[in-house]
Amino acid sequence: MLLSKIYTRTGDKGSTALIGGERIPKSHLRLECYGTLDELNAFTGKLKVLCGKKEEFQKIAAELGEIQNRLFDAGSILATPQGKEWENMPSMEQPHIEALEKAIDAMNSALQPLKAFTIPGENEINAEAHICRTVCRRAERILCNAKENGIAINDNVMAYINRLSDYFFVLSRYSANPPPTSSTKP
Repeated sequence: MLLSKIYTRTGDKGSTALIGGERIPKSHLRLECYGTLDELNAFTGKLKVLCGKKEEFQKIAAELGEIQNRLFDAGSILATPQGKEWENMPSMEQPHIEALEKAIDAMNSALQPLKAFTIPGENEINAEAHICRTVCRRAERILCNAKENGIAINDNVMAYINRLSDYFFVLSRYSANPPPTSSTKP
């Protein structure tokens, strides 16, 4: 059996290809955008695994899987130069943003009003949600910088990433005081 090699050597001199073949330096702001979303996706995957281990967080683990798919979509959108759209290209739509808002509202409705800053580390899920929040905020800053420097950034991607950091913040609070599971209810 002939196996294809994972390495191509095409990036050995510091460039990479966007979708469509255009080569850019690996230090390019566009690459920083989708590279940071890739990092966020990895941390989100770890958070999903942690949530999947607890009965009361199964629904959130499923939400995190959907979020990972949206992050891949956002990365594809950002890796595609403006005007180079392709058939069946992923998109970021208003319903994706609204789904995050609905999830935020559901978790937030179970919480007491916030009266002080929160410190990460209440438990593993809390700590990992805070890591996701901070990486997400960094991604948002990089997206804003790219937009300010003339790189076309999809408005729905910007809104989704902004809302996503709110999701991770509320999840961090929610994980510190989760609702009882059905097996522990009186």
